[in-house]
Amino acid sequence: MLHPHLRMRHFRCFLETARLGSLSAAAAALNVSQPAASKTIRDLEEIVGTALFDRSGRSLSLNAAGRVFQSHVGAAMADLELAQRLVLDPPQPRPVVRAGVLPTAATGLVPRAALAYHADFPEVLLDVMTGPNWLLLSLLREGQLDLVVGRMPPAGSADTLRFRSLYWERVVPVVRADHPLLRQDWDYGALTHYPLMLPPRGALISASVRQWLQSVGIGDPQPAFENVSLAFGREVVRQSDVVWFISEGVVQTEVEAGTLAILPIRNELLGGPVGITLRDTDEPSAQTRALIAAIDRAAEGLIV
Repeated sequence: MLHPHLRMRHFRCFLETARLGSLSAAAAALNVSQPAASKTIRDLEEIVGTALFDRSGRSLSLNAAGRVFQSHVGAAMADLELAQRLVLDPPQPRPVVRAGVLPTAATGLVPRAALAYHADFPEVLLDVMTGPNWLLLSLLREGQLDLVVGRMPPAGSADTLRFRSLYWERVVPVVRADHPLLRQDWDYGALTHYPLMLPPRGALISASVRQWLQSVGIGDPQPAFENVSLAFGREVVRQSDVVWFISEGVVQTEVEAGTLAILPIRNELLGGPVGITLRDTDEPSAQTRALIAAIDRAAEGLIV
């Protein structure tokens, strides 16, 4: 419990004396007389029950107890001053735009748009969350996100949402750069000889991948892995013969760098539209509309 005789003047005089190493200098800084400053320090040492300074002539230096006291009193005074500033001049809330981003758009499209957006609106905090489409759309419906950049909502689930397509994106089979199947005349049936990594059944692209596999004679694929995460998928594919079916945008950087490669296939319809989903019941804020415009500009080269 704080001693009832302690006052702010004790703390201020102590901190100034510790900082300047002189009672006369501390008194001048506080605009009080030297005897008054000297009495304040004596009173403080009496209250806390121990000397806080070593005295040598007119100079004072903190002893061990004084250093401990200084560290805590200094922090407390800083907190009090901050509290006073926040009450007298409260900070204005910073505008926030909360965007849900599917992994396929998080590696190229949205980072480009985000950097351009920040250059034009540095005062706005862009809060980006990545995750599966179903989760992002659920958070959008609940009002926890302002928009989602991802796949088109499934039929029958978009009654409170509106979707606008940005571009069509392929789903592609991806392998390591020196995979045995990397040739133009590879046979689709050879996929049965290699471990597969497929989108989880809850992912929107899962059905189209499994339908394509069925169309080439692999009716009941038994994947070794189910995954759409770049970090996990990249390392597994890079270190093995796994064939990973994934949205092209997720692995675009790795393919361009030569770390991963796309197996050539003839079915270009293996994929779907990527776009922006909003709540149908709300009008987007000015900051959200500006982000949408930045995403539109970033997507111009991707529209097919």
